[in-house]
Amino acid sequence: MINGSIVALITPMNSDGSVDFAGLERLVEFHIDNGTDAIVAVGTTGESATLPMKEHVNVVAQTVAFAAGRIPVIAGNGANATAEAIELTRALAKTGVAAMLGVTPYYNKPTPKGLIAHYTAVAAATDIPQILYNVPGRTAVDMKPETIGELSQIDNIIGIKEATGDLSRVGMLRHLCGKEFKLYSGDDATAREFLLLGGDGVISVANNIVPAQFKTMCTQALAGDREGSFATDLPLRGLYSTLFMEANPIPVKWAAHRMGLISNGHIRLPLTELSESCHGLLLEAMQTAGLEV
Repeated sequence: MINGSIVALITPMNSDGSVDFAGLERLVEFHIDNGTDAIVAVGTTGESATLPMKEHVNVVAQTVAFAAGRIPVIAGNGANATAEAIELTRALAKTGVAAMLGVTPYYNKPTPKGLIAHYTAVAAATDIPQILYNVPGRTAVDMKPETIGELSQIDNIIGIKEATGDLSRVGMLRHLCGKEFKLYSGDDATAREFLLLGGDGVISVANNIVPAQFKTMCTQALAGDREGSFATDLPLRGLYSTLFMEANPIPVKWAAHRMGLISNGHIRLPLTELSESCHGLLLEAMQTAGLEV
């Protein structure tokens, strides 16, 4: 099973808006070289909302091909229509992914009953492990621990990406879901404490640009090294706020371009590239994190 430092990978694009597959291959190699434990392909940070289904599946398939078995790939398979999520899940099941990550249906605000029905139907469409994803700040629905506990009883629902930043949920989820159920933080700012409290890993945005440091912090925290993980995490904390000055993945794409990791910071509408007024703060945070910019 997948533990540790997991990157919510950006999707590099050419200036005309098409996917930059050469750039994607470079990013995969960058994360393998820096010890990242797994890649999430075409999650929300990968601009899943603006990639049509055929393109979405192709980007995931290419990521799996570039990884070539050296690092697990988790595919984003969320949608706000259950039928669409099932169709996407069945298509992604043919790509060779290790698991899938399904965000709660966004905008339509399902009840707990609706969430249970949605995820039960998606899980039934494949035998590939499914990871739930709770990020109410973006979806307008909060999947409560009791709902997660009920869903954890389904054989191939094996974990949750919990992005509320509410550390009190770690203990509740462990109690409700059992020790084998994977708990992943989806909030960089509280990730260290999440791991120290018994979490299994972090699906991170900042990991796109500081993979080696982030991997070290995760390893230390998973080992219970509070002081060591604090020292590693401290220089990164400015990134945890500045990478969300504008909607993710606007800032992290700008930062990755600034570092030369991708050929440009192009992002699909309705998102636009990082406002010039934000450049200085993000550069300062990158320098504090030890990046040469």
